[in-house]
Amino acid sequence: HRDAAAACYGLEPERVRVVVTGVPGADADREDPAFLLPLGLLALRTGCPVKLAASREDSFLGHTHRHPTLLRYRHHADAQGRLVKVEAQILLDGGAYAEASAEALAAAVSFACGPYVVPHAFVEGWAVRTNNPPSGYVRGEGALQVCAAYEAQMDKLARKLDLDPAELRARNVLATGDVLPTGQTVTCPAPVAELLAAVREAPMPELPKDTPVEEWLLPGGPEGPGDPSAVRRGVGYGIGMVHLLGAEGSDEVATATVKVKDGVGTVLCAAVESGQGFATLARQIVQEVLGVEDVVVAPVDTDQPSAGAGSRGRHTWVSAGAVERAAKMVRTQLLQPLAHQFGMSTELLQIAEGKITSYDGVLSTTVVEALAGKELWATAQCRPHPTEPLDAHGQGDAYVGLVFCAVRAVVDVDVETGAVRVVELAVAQDVGRVLNPAQVRARIESGLTQGVGIALTENLRTQRGAVRHPDLGGYALPTALDAPDVRLVRLVEERDVVAPFGAKSVSTVPVVTAPAAIASAVRAATGRLVNRLPI
Repeated sequence: HRDAAAACYGLEPERVRVVVTGVPGADADREDPAFLLPLGLLALRTGCPVKLAASREDSFLGHTHRHPTLLRYRHHADAQGRLVKVEAQILLDGGAYAEASAEALAAAVSFACGPYVVPHAFVEGWAVRTNNPPSGYVRGEGALQVCAAYEAQMDKLARKLDLDPAELRARNVLATGDVLPTGQTVTCPAPVAELLAAVREAPMPELPKDTPVEEWLLPGGPEGPGDPSAVRRGVGYGIGMVHLLGAEGSDEVATATVKVKDGVGTVLCAAVESGQGFATLARQIVQEVLGVEDVVVAPVDTDQPSAGAGSRGRHTWVSAGAVERAAKMVRTQLLQPLAHQFGMSTELLQIAEGKITSYDGVLSTTVVEALAGKELWATAQCRPHPTEPLDAHGQGDAYVGLVFCAVRAVVDVDVETGAVRVVELAVAQDVGRVLNPAQVRARIESGLTQGVGIALTENLRTQRGAVRHPDLGGYALPTALDAPDVRLVRLVEERDVVAPFGAKSVSTVPVVTAPAAIASAVRAATGRLVNRLPI
C-alpha cells in the first residue's frame, strides 16, 4: 500500500508512512488500496487529517466481490472409476476493473481437477471485463468455484458408474509425489486419503427423536416449516485444496526484528493483524524459542521491517518464519556466553519453561538471570523457494505449498419447499502442526460457517451492472441459528519443513470445501442436479 500510494502521489516511498490501526476480519479487502489513495490525496491537498467511514451500502457498491464464474466440465474414467482425463472450460467475470482477475484465474485453472490424480487434462480459462461490479480478492479466489464444479462431477460420475461417491473419491485422491496437471510435483505433505477416510468413518448425527419434530429443527426454521414427512436427509462429501503464499513468480519475503530487554520480548514486523492470528502466533514463537513469558507485538507501520501482502494466511508462513529465524538468532546470542563460560557447545543447552539448562545438568539458570542488564536483538528474513508463472501451455511450479481439507455434510431438505438445513459438517484438515488448538478450531468453524452462506444464501444480484440490493436485507448472511454443528474429526499434523514449526494456514480451505460438500449432500437428498451456488 505504501508503494502504491507513493507512486500515485508522485513521491518517494520513504516520504510515505502508513500506520495501521486494527483491521479485524478484513479478509482480502485489506489488499485493496482503492480507499487509501484518495485519502492521501485529500490530506495532501487540504493539509488536514482525513477520515473515511463507509456505510454498508458503500461497502456493497465500492468493495470488490467474488468472481461470478461459469464452468463447463467433462470427466473421463475407466470402468473401475479411475480418472483418465478431465476437460474444463472456466469463465470468470472480472467486472469493470482488472483487480485480482489474473490471480483468480491462475488458481482456477491450476486447481481445476481438484486433489485427484488426473493423467490427462485439457483446461481453458478466461477472465473478462464486463460492466458488472468489480471482482477481486476474496477467500479462496478461483479455488472455491472449481471445487464446487469438480465435486459435482465426481457425484455425477459415481452415479454413472454405480459407485459410492466417497469410494470414487478415495480411488483417485492425490498424494505426495503425484503430479498436478500444471506439471508441478506435489512435494508438500498431502494426506488427502487420510482426511477422506476420517470423515467417512465419523459417526453420523442422530435423527430427531421427538414427535412431532420441533419446528426449529426443520428446514426453514420456525417461520417456514413445511410438512415433516417431506423432509429428506442427504450426506455429501467435498475435498478442497488451496495454495499457501503468493504464486506465479511473486516475491514472497518478510522481515522481522526480535528484541529482548529486561525479560520482555518485542516483535517488530509490518505484518498486518486482520483476524488471521499473526500476533498470537508471533508471541507464541518468541515464548517457545526464548523462554520469555512477556512478549509484545509492536504497533504496525511501514517504518518497521516489511512483511509484504497479508492474504491467504501467508503471515503464518513468511512473517512468522521471519520471527522464528530472528528469535533463534537472539537465542544464539543468549546462549553463546554461557556455553563459552562452561566450555560447552550451545547445542548442549536447552530453553524450556523459562529456564536454561544443559543436558548433563552442570548448568541451570533462568532466562531472566541470563538476560540481566542485556539488550539482545536480531533481524531476519524469510523467503521460501521461488515460484514461476505458468507458461503458454499452463505448465510451471506456480505454488510454494498446498493445504487440503475434507468435509462430510449432512443436510435435511424439504423437497416441497426447497428449504435446506445443514445439520452437521464433519471436517478433517491438513494443518501442518497445531500451535494454538483453540484458535485453529475457531478458524476452521468460522470458515465452515462462511461456506454455509456461500452455499445457501449469499447472492449478489446485479441488474444492468448495478447491485440490486446493496444491504443485508437483500444479501442474506448466515446467523447463529444457521450455523451447523461442527464435528472436528481429525487435524492431520504432518510438518511442512518450509513453515515455522511446521504450521500451516487453516482458515481458507474450509471456506472452499464446505459449499461443495453441502451441494453434494443436497444432491443426495433430492436426486436433483445441483449445479449452481447459492443453491
